[in-house]
Amino acid sequence: MRDLVWLIVVLLIIGWLVGYFAFPDLGSIIHILIVIAVILIIYKLLTGRRL
Repeated sequence: MRDLVWLIVVLLIIGWLVGYFAFPDLGSIIHILIVIAVILIIYKLLTGRRL
């Protein structure tokens, strides 16, 4: 289950990169993906769970 969060983070970052370079007109919608990924990483670090 702990690897599931990292899988989601990686998928969000990949989706953000693809969207950023393939569809630059979408702007803020694509950046929401990276914000969600960063929030998940910070959550994992603050809860002290094993990464």
